[in-house]
Amino acid sequence: MTQSFSRRDMLKSASGLLAATTLGGLLSNRAVAADATPGSVQDHYRHNPAFSPIDRTLQQAVDNKTVAGVVAMGATDKGLIYEGAFGKADIDAGTPMSMDNVFWMLSMTKAITATACMQLIEQGKMQLDQPASQILPELKAPMVLEGYDAAGKPKLRPAKRPITVRHLLTHTSGYTYPVWSGEIFQYEKVTGMPDIAYSMNGALTAPLEFDPGERWQYGISMDWVGKLVEAASDQSLEVYFRENIFAPLGMSNSGFLIGSAQKKRVATMYNRQPDGALKSAPFEMNQRPEFFSGGGGLFSTPRDYMALLQMLVRGGRSHGTRILKPETVASMFKNQIGDLNVVEMKSAQPAYSNSFDEFPGMTHKWGLSFDINTQAGPHGRSAGSGSWAGLLNCYYWIDPVKHVTGAMFTQLLPFYDERVVKLWGQVEEGLYGGLHRT
Repeated sequence: MTQSFSRRDMLKSASGLLAATTLGGLLSNRAVAADATPGSVQDHYRHNPAFSPIDRTLQQAVDNKTVAGVVAMGATDKGLIYEGAFGKADIDAGTPMSMDNVFWMLSMTKAITATACMQLIEQGKMQLDQPASQILPELKAPMVLEGYDAAGKPKLRPAKRPITVRHLLTHTSGYTYPVWSGEIFQYEKVTGMPDIAYSMNGALTAPLEFDPGERWQYGISMDWVGKLVEAASDQSLEVYFRENIFAPLGMSNSGFLIGSAQKKRVATMYNRQPDGALKSAPFEMNQRPEFFSGGGGLFSTPRDYMALLQMLVRGGRSHGTRILKPETVASMFKNQIGDLNVVEMKSAQPAYSNSFDEFPGMTHKWGLSFDINTQAGPHGRSAGSGSWAGLLNCYYWIDPVKHVTGAMFTQLLPFYDERVVKLWGQVEEGLYGGLHRT
């Protein structure tokens, strides 16, 4: 039976994964971020026929309904090497996809939150191995969920050790997401704890699923890092990002709260149907979030987001502006979880995400805050590259060895769609192939 999921359904059910704190800002008259063309500090693209195979690949993906619309970009430390937009931002309206469409970045927000946190660490306002409760007292006494009693009531105990800043940045804190954790999903149902997608502070009362430092499991940790940034800087995450990252990088169309002109450019979300077809999913979200989600609340454009990736591939600098020190950036691409390993994220809610393992059969680690492949990837990236993704099948990687970065943007559920993942691999191959031909 065909089942359709609207964004209202997503809000109700896919909490931890979505971290949708700010779509309400998108729809709200309180939106504050300026609508502007990309700032002059961003690179300008000149078409290079060496990368034309990517054009054909993306157009074919639209033609065979792998995606409704897609944007892909690539760059080196020298500048942009590729950009292309294909298909429709809204099929029903006939709106073409463009480089200036606004995308809900979801977990691709985490790279920006990590950048902000590392800036504050550079400034001595926090330390990696500092107990996070010294900055946020609400983290002083975390509880671990040990299961449920015969009546279905949660069984909790105190955590064995404090949560550190490093634990939060590396997803070793014990916090998880209900989309990949049946235990936490059950906890929400039996306690009435608000879904984190509502952007209510009550969602941050979630228990840990394991003691800090005992394993890696993806979760809401970066929402707590966003709170750390706010506490250490005495600014909201919206203002901190804008003043310390977005404005210096010319990211004029990025933010948690974005303007009415940008709202008109938001790419429509689609659900993959059982027969492979795509169905649009109108949405309606909380318009007055209680907190900005450092784990998943950002809206941006491909050109804006590429400015961030280029800064990282350039070792923290962009067009004369220093965002991070080179040694800080280098540390972000190093193993920060010791003997622990990143493991497959097994879906507990297949409507929103397939099970996810970027590198099946390969040992991979976590940096600050990226998935690190320890061997060369199958499509061109070097060992030691960092990567991650957003729920609506957006993807990026940063190769600090070859100084290459790439990203692809769609708005499609469920996450880690097999056809889109194949397309993403072809884009990566096309970027490295074009560089080789050049």
